[in-house]
Amino acid sequence: MKNMRLLLRFLTVGGLVLLLLIPLTMIRGSIQERQMYRNQAVAQVEQSVAGAQAIAGPLRVVPWTETREVDTIDARNFPQKKVETIAGYELQTPRSLRMEGRLVPDTRKLGLHEVRIYTWRGSLNATFDQPLPKDQGVRRYGQPYLILGVQDVRGFVGTPRLTVDGRALRFAPGTREAGKQLGGVHALLPVAAESAPPGRDVKIEFALAGTESLAAVPVGDSNNIQLHSAWPHPQFGGRFLPQTRKIGDAGFDAGWDISSLATDAQSQLAAGAGLVGEKTLDSLQVSLVDPVNIYSQADRASKYGILFIVLTFVGFAMFELIKRLPIHPLQYLLVGLALAIFFLLLLSLSEHIPFWQAYLAAAAACIGLLGFYLSHVLRSRMRALGFATMLTLLYGVLYGLLVSEDNALLMGSLLLFGILAGIMWVTRKVDWYELGSSLR
Repeated sequence: MKNMRLLLRFLTVGGLVLLLLIPLTMIRGSIQERQMYRNQAVAQVEQSVAGAQAIAGPLRVVPWTETREVDTIDARNFPQKKVETIAGYELQTPRSLRMEGRLVPDTRKLGLHEVRIYTWRGSLNATFDQPLPKDQGVRRYGQPYLILGVQDVRGFVGTPRLTVDGRALRFAPGTREAGKQLGGVHALLPVAAESAPPGRDVKIEFALAGTESLAAVPVGDSNNIQLHSAWPHPQFGGRFLPQTRKIGDAGFDAGWDISSLATDAQSQLAAGAGLVGEKTLDSLQVSLVDPVNIYSQADRASKYGILFIVLTFVGFAMFELIKRLPIHPLQYLLVGLALAIFFLLLLSLSEHIPFWQAYLAAAAACIGLLGFYLSHVLRSRMRALGFATMLTLLYGVLYGLLVSEDNALLMGSLLLFGILAGIMWVTRKVDWYELGSSLR
């Protein structure tokens, strides 16, 4: 029965660990809730400014109508001929397309949350060499026009300047027949001689505002895209990474050179794909990201909460068994709660001050509190100082795991192996049966 006391003590400590999963789970729920509030702040900024932007074009559109006779059955079930007119359009993509411009970053603050916005001051230069289609029997072609596909036209700052074959034209809202496929603006092309189809050389200058990310669709046979910004933390995504890029404290410069052989954008356009919806166009993307997302960092840190509690309880058990120091389960519980409160402090402080400062303040507060409390529980200031030193090392290692995402698994594995090896080395000569019989 005496030896069962040791097993009972370990079961009690294990039960306390499981009990402390409740506050840890509640804290993780608070982190996710705050992340949701941040997402709501982004959505509100998008409603008042403009959302994430995507641009496709310019494209030349040639509308057509076709009249045909079809066989139908009337109300008396007699066959009859009926004249039916259908409408459609052909999309013509540029032979060469060059996009360039500068993303000017800015910040909108909504409550505690900062949302990154930008203004793209850019230009598009496109060259078309396809001839306009000719009327063929029952199919008649109408006046061609240019469209510029834009995901959120509210982002236009002022009026874009359009020059077609050296002549200034004006954009009008919507994309007419292509409206179900692409939102944006359009401009009617003047009727020209058959030998010189309108819209051969197109230049567009504009300022386009958006929130956090910008996407561009390489619709030309040859696409050259150059983007510059003072934002030092870009994230490149989409289907294409830049061939050239330079990132520094002064911002970034990125360049893409994409051939139509490397993208399905043209065939996707022909199949009815657009900028949004189930079928979307191949695109490249640049996001103005925050290098330290406090909510993802706090969530990652909270995942190590149970490890902190287990390691601390193991240290308590070593003192209790080896040094014959009786520690009440309530004292285990209070220490575990103090460790859990660290993650709540980290979350709340990081919303007001930089993450590393919040981490330092929360860790110092918890280590100081536990050091003071354990000096009485362990009946020695030196023992409490040893525990505080151990916790300081643990918090330091955890911060290293948070800032080094690529090496987090390796560092975590080495940490666990080292701790287990240390415990096994310290207890290698312990007679557990004798310790169990000596427990009170």
